[in-house]
Amino acid sequence: MTNAWLVALDIDGTILLQDETMSPGVVDAVGRARDAGHEVMLATGRSWMATHRFLDALEIRPEFVVCSNGAVTMRRTDAAGDGPASEGYERWNVETFDPSAVLGLLHDRLPDARYMVELGSGQRLYTAELDDWTLDGGRQVGFAELSAQEVSRVVVVSPGHDEDDFHRLVQDAGLNEVSYAIGWTAWLDIAPRGVDKGTALARVQGTRGDAGDRVFVAGDGRNDIGMFTWARGVGGRALAMGQAPDEVKAVAGEVTGDVEDGGLAAALERIVLSVPTASQAGS
Repeated sequence: MTNAWLVALDIDGTILLQDETMSPGVVDAVGRARDAGHEVMLATGRSWMATHRFLDALEIRPEFVVCSNGAVTMRRTDAAGDGPASEGYERWNVETFDPSAVLGLLHDRLPDARYMVELGSGQRLYTAELDDWTLDGGRQVGFAELSAQEVSRVVVVSPGHDEDDFHRLVQDAGLNEVSYAIGWTAWLDIAPRGVDKGTALARVQGTRGDAGDRVFVAGDGRNDIGMFTWARGVGGRALAMGQAPDEVKAVAGEVTGDVEDGGLAAALERIVLSVPTASQAGS
């Protein structure tokens, strides 16, 4: 559709506040973008299990959803319709790696941390429960079993350690054979080497055939740097939330207000909704 945008949105800190309520104005702005013919999708570090409810909350059914920081891309099936999003998507592309070396390095330095891996099937194995994790259908295992098969992600939470601690840990451990991100809740999220939201979105764009200059991505964390770089590289727009770290803002090139102040809704209004699509122009 002429003038239609491919809009890829991060979840935590972009559409969602820390108390898990929506950022002011987001539901309305996304709804108007959807109704105008734009493709609004999510690109998140969350697993699919922890993501699909936000499709329901926003009332969108995009063709693709990028999860697990790009390691998992879901695709809408013919079953997607008025039912819950959890029943209308299948695992379209899954990237995995052998986690044994990474887990060994981390466990030597953080023996008391809580560890979780996500298998290629989507099942989660974890060493101890944590309230922030979506563990429906998961299984608690001993640490050694986490390395028994290839995984799409490794998540590490170590109470008492902050973001700076994790950055030092990554440098000390030499995690150069994988991709990693440190989220706003200060946990370490590790994906296969060379995989991030940007690599997944490049695959989505190639499949859909969207024009690069009609791509808009928004996020707030270091795990969004890959998709910012990709979007700008294809001639699109990359926008950082106001509370994002300075290094993230520098890569994005464009900055909006904080998530608490409805920064994403304002950006959608300014960039995506300001120019009518062909269908609107003819109505």
